[in-house]
Amino acid sequence: MKSIVIVFLVVVCVSCANKKLDIAKPNIIFIMSDDHAYQAISAYDTTLIQTPNIDRLANEGMLFTNASVTNSICAPSRAVILTGKHSHINGKIDNLSHFDTTNVTFPQILQKAGYQTAMFGKLHFGNNPKGFDEFKILPGQGEYYNPRFITQKGDTIIDGYVTDITTDLTLDWMKNRRDPNKPFMLMYLHKAPHRAWLPSEKYYKEFTKKTFPLPETLFDDYKTRGTAAKTAEMGILKHMSLVNDTKLTPATMAKLNLTDWNNLGESLGGMTAEQRAKWDAVYGPINEKFIEEYPTMNDSTLTIWKYQRYLQDYLGTIASVDDNVGRVLDYLDDEKLADNTIVIYTSDQGFYLGEHGWFDKRFMYDESFKTPLLIKWPNKIKAGITEDEMVQNLDFAQTFLEVAGVTAPKDMQGESLVPLLTGNKEKWKRDAVYYHYYEYPAEHAVKRHYGIATKEFKLIHFYHDVNEWELYDRKKDPKEINNVINNPAYAQVVKDMKQKLQETRKKYKDSEELDRKYIESYN
Repeated sequence: MKSIVIVFLVVVCVSCANKKLDIAKPNIIFIMSDDHAYQAISAYDTTLIQTPNIDRLANEGMLFTNASVTNSICAPSRAVILTGKHSHINGKIDNLSHFDTTNVTFPQILQKAGYQTAMFGKLHFGNNPKGFDEFKILPGQGEYYNPRFITQKGDTIIDGYVTDITTDLTLDWMKNRRDPNKPFMLMYLHKAPHRAWLPSEKYYKEFTKKTFPLPETLFDDYKTRGTAAKTAEMGILKHMSLVNDTKLTPATMAKLNLTDWNNLGESLGGMTAEQRAKWDAVYGPINEKFIEEYPTMNDSTLTIWKYQRYLQDYLGTIASVDDNVGRVLDYLDDEKLADNTIVIYTSDQGFYLGEHGWFDKRFMYDESFKTPLLIKWPNKIKAGITEDEMVQNLDFAQTFLEVAGVTAPKDMQGESLVPLLTGNKEKWKRDAVYYHYYEYPAEHAVKRHYGIATKEFKLIHFYHDVNEWELYDRKKDPKEINNVINNPAYAQVVKDMKQKLQETRKKYKDSEELDRKYIESYN
């Protein structure tokens, strides 16, 4: 009998120890917006907008200045984040290809390791994400007003503004269905600021009154660059829709005898009559003023007008994101969860805010290649630190697994950021990152290309229907205006970077054979 009691006590003590260990594991909150340019976060640049709540993560944690993506387009970026593998390995090379659901994702691994998992907001692909105890996700791109959500119990429409709703769902789960005896991993994913940039009532009233400084390269002529920059269809003047993007009405277009791409009716069609009336009360006068001014506009003044309208709406959606990030951070503080929670804020890629005359993303040039990354981890990250090492969205999966004390699968291709986060920078060995974009020929007509970037240089190879190389000196030419691939002074740099590119492609198991395979499969 005595031995039985001893065994029982041992079992109970082991059980208690395991329970305490689980609670001690840090919670993980991964916050990602869609197309949020780093230039539109005041921790990076105060020129365009103030984002005090997102900035809290930098003030209380770490700001990365050289974070980038492996493929600057929505769904592939998300697939890389989930799998920890480059697009050519996980198979999700573009927005059109199917995601191979046999891929093992980091939420599945964390769930098996005892984490409670949830996802709310925009996934972009797949209606049944694996590895989540609960999810409510937008179908495809989703809508800004009164959006439909996909859930495990069926679809539902929720009245309101999507950024607020996504946060409401997130907070409701943390308050009412989170198991306090388990660590949790929460993916809190915003639709904003994705095109067509519909702000909430509060912020379209405010931001449509604002005027923003013009980027230095708004009227870039691509003089030193090759075919790709000159033929891309993402110019503010020529390719930004007057209807869908700047919110002119069909009636305005007809009055001025203009035609343009229009699916704005679909975006606004989900509004209630009351919501639409408030919208029209603000955007109606904008249309009336444009009717008066358009006859005197030339290409330059029209570009500036479209740029201002673009930023007013784009930044207006971000203001709501910032407010709602603040709601989540406040909840963590109020409930005493902050000290044991690592919070990450990022975007699925960068975005052009008029630089080089563009909107959208896709290119390996910095505005789309680089992504915001701010991480707060109390008692691990020294507050207010800036980190310039070359990191990527490829690294998130392995980072989260190490944070949770879980061994990452050997076929993941990233590097855990934990050494950088915890002050062990000497363990970080990477000096270059790899990029590969595939979605061509397609919307925006950005040619296929791959390349590598170090802190000093960036080498890009455009291929498929062209064979062109570009090299940029990132220190001397941070705006990437001067392609120096044929400059004799950089001959040795070109040679060294091409060698490094070849080695990096081999390291990540990319090749010309895979280039051809994905071209053939695309056709």
